[in-house]
Amino acid sequence: MRIAYFVWEFPPKILGGLGTYAMEVTDQLQRMGHDVVVFTLNYEGEFKTREVFPNGVEVHRPKITDCSTVTPLFFGEGIRKWGAGAIRFFSDLLCYNVITATKLVHSVAEKKKFDVIVAHDWLSAIGGMIAKRELGLPYVLHIHSTEHGRSQGKPSGVIQDIEMTAAKEADLIVTVSYAMRDELGGLDFPGEKVRVIWNAVDASKYDPARFSDGERAEVRRRLGVEDDEQLIFFIGRLSTVKGPDALVRAMPTLLREFPGAKLNIVGLGEQQRDLEMLVKRQGLDEHVILEYKFIPESERILRYLAADVVVFPSKYEPFGIVCTEAMAMERPVVVGGTGTSGLREQIMPSGPNHCGFHINPHDPSDIAWGVGECLRDPERARELGKNGRKRVLQYFTWEQAAKDTLELYLSLVPGNDKKDAE
Repeated sequence: MRIAYFVWEFPPKILGGLGTYAMEVTDQLQRMGHDVVVFTLNYEGEFKTREVFPNGVEVHRPKITDCSTVTPLFFGEGIRKWGAGAIRFFSDLLCYNVITATKLVHSVAEKKKFDVIVAHDWLSAIGGMIAKRELGLPYVLHIHSTEHGRSQGKPSGVIQDIEMTAAKEADLIVTVSYAMRDELGGLDFPGEKVRVIWNAVDASKYDPARFSDGERAEVRRRLGVEDDEQLIFFIGRLSTVKGPDALVRAMPTLLREFPGAKLNIVGLGEQQRDLEMLVKRQGLDEHVILEYKFIPESERILRYLAADVVVFPSKYEPFGIVCTEAMAMERPVVVGGTGTSGLREQIMPSGPNHCGFHINPHDPSDIAWGVGECLRDPERARELGKNGRKRVLQYFTWEQAAKDTLELYLSLVPGNDKKDAE
């Protein structure tokens, strides 16, 4: 099978879970004997316009131009109120989609016969729709989140229109959790098209057995955490929807029982200044380690290894690959359990597969309760971590995610059946 794959971010430029997903799934599909050709953004023209990765995935990154002066004519004058940065973003978005679709239709597809077109989220949906109309091929839209959920009540009408139009054009919609399926249904997306496939993790890479106690101790020393102190870890975008501010507000309660506890927050986002002020206002300078940066995967794995508990108090999280990574590293995980939460589907809060806790992400005292449950009994915490890894190996591997995805793609192609996915 030959797959034309539109995705906004792709290695070596990975900004979040979408880039990780695209990297892992395309690799698996290629390993299974299928041909994946990726069309992605060329950030600042810094990458080759075409290359073939060692695993065989072909990647096209046509150079784009700055269309900022005309972009409002297409997206409406309303985007001017968001400022020059937003106008340039939409300029890049429009240019990327049109140029990549044009390259597929008038260059790549003239040499290769494709079976299906795939696009991820609204960021690449325009390119997918153009290619579908021009090539007459089945079109699959992957929805990893929605503008309604991301914006927390302040959505962009432009983005919502793109999402809904793409959903109507799609022959099939793939989303990342049952919580997201329910959200799409509530937003009047065409429910008969929607299928759920969970994201995953490379459990051979995210494996605590690869590391020694000495390596774990070294990371903790670098962070200034003593052997008798507890390390709480958060990694992600520093925004209200991810809840790092609520986690900081939970620290005074936690410190009453665990006076040596340290909270390590790693990420970038609009809450950076707010978090600094919150830490100072609550007198937490010695207990909160703020790192405003993107850390490479190798360091991220070590941070999971060093942590006693990992916390994701998200108010909106369609899936959350970072949670799966922490589970694979045998860490107990505390997650936001309200609203659209794929985290809730990963973490079992009780029973024989108990691996963490669901909390109300809007309530710092409830966050403190969940974290305390993980810190109070180290032996119990180890058991929670082991259960988490077992669950990853059973349900959240990229091999399984790619196999399930391929079966859906094949269902749209005449003459193929599930045997081709074996």
